[in-house]
Amino acid sequence: MAALMVALTLGALMRFLPMPLEQMVWPALAGLFVATLLGAPVFVTLGGAALILFWGRNVPITAVAIEHYSLVTNPALPSIPLFTLAGYFMAEGGASRRLVRVFQALVGWIRGGPAIATALICAFFTALTGGSGVTILALGGLLMPVLVSARFSERDALGLITGAGSLGILLPPCLPVILYAIVAKVDIRDMFLGGLLPGGLLILMTAAWGIWAGRRTKVDRPKFDFAEARNAMWSAKWDLLLPVVSLVALFSGWATPVEAAAVTALYAFLVEAVIYRELKLTTDCPRVMTEAGLLVGGILLIMGVAMGLTNFMVDAQVPDLLANWAAEHIKSRWLFLLGLNVVLVLVGGLIEIYAAIMVITPLLVPVGLKLGIDPVHLGVIFLANMELGFLAPPIGLNLMLASSRLKRPVGEVTRAVLPLLAVMFIGVLLITYVPWFSNFLLKQPK
Repeated sequence: MAALMVALTLGALMRFLPMPLEQMVWPALAGLFVATLLGAPVFVTLGGAALILFWGRNVPITAVAIEHYSLVTNPALPSIPLFTLAGYFMAEGGASRRLVRVFQALVGWIRGGPAIATALICAFFTALTGGSGVTILALGGLLMPVLVSARFSERDALGLITGAGSLGILLPPCLPVILYAIVAKVDIRDMFLGGLLPGGLLILMTAAWGIWAGRRTKVDRPKFDFAEARNAMWSAKWDLLLPVVSLVALFSGWATPVEAAAVTALYAFLVEAVIYRELKLTTDCPRVMTEAGLLVGGILLIMGVAMGLTNFMVDAQVPDLLANWAAEHIKSRWLFLLGLNVVLVLVGGLIEIYAAIMVITPLLVPVGLKLGIDPVHLGVIFLANMELGFLAPPIGLNLMLASSRLKRPVGEVTRAVLPLLAVMFIGVLLITYVPWFSNFLLKQPK
């Protein structure tokens, strides 16, 4: 509605105050910005910007539709809805409950064990579902009582759940990794391999912060119960095998990424609907597939119009201009990477991750190549900063979702997550300045 009102206003101005097309571009973009502030959807903002810019240069606006078509015909694209569907089957079934029990049984007896379990289960779930939002909504209500009962302060528990919800973005088969690989034109398997150690580092640092918080609050430590651990793992054995099935299919060479995604989705369906019978075939499964389809449809819509905007920037040689400017004025890669981290955290806090990947990646990759930064390493840096962006005040996605799910004011959530955000930022700096984390597994024989 806001976008329509702004469009009508602009149309009226053009009717009564005629001016050359190129002079209308900035007023039109300003109107689009106003529409965005009034709540216009992301795809309206990106698509509208693409249409306005093409229109201002007298280029047929069919270029946007052509870019959308080229996206949906990408041979790797079907892996996105299939991995998303697998994550939805797991989230809507009883996997979250069983996995919380497993990780609590395995590490809950260690000092800070509940915090370690929280970091592991959140990373596991985010990697499978493709987004931290689903993780917080599915696990927040389960993990908060576990942490509080272990005598974590409510503030530490709130900060840990909110921060850990973004873990897993770098791990296979997470959706943003696939999307970055498609846009940056790098191998999906290389991106997954490049993200494994950095993703593990962020999990480790989050768990370490949780252990420190646990020591500070004098957490009670139950004794390790072998029988409970065995029973919990046996109960969740089919859930625990899901990433194994996915990774074996993906990295063994037996299947393409799309085929691996199809196997993962089929396995998740069989586990939740046939083996555990948590989802009813006639009612729950169609609902879950519809919800996954709605999410994927929204993502593809954003991706399509964002590619139209990207196409304009490529035609206008914006990436080349940025790369040449960077080569001329930025002599230090260290300085560039530090500035990049700050900018990307801000972008991640303001722009939806899929839109950020589609719009920012084509601009960054040429600049990175000009400065000698490997596209896989650059992608890991990009996605790691997107994890931080989920937590960036004042409007990071995880802050809003944790506030809604755990019934706490956004300000309280923000204050609770700031210490963990600082720790994770140190981890991102390590990932940025030590390329070994991203490149080590890529150098191993395949």
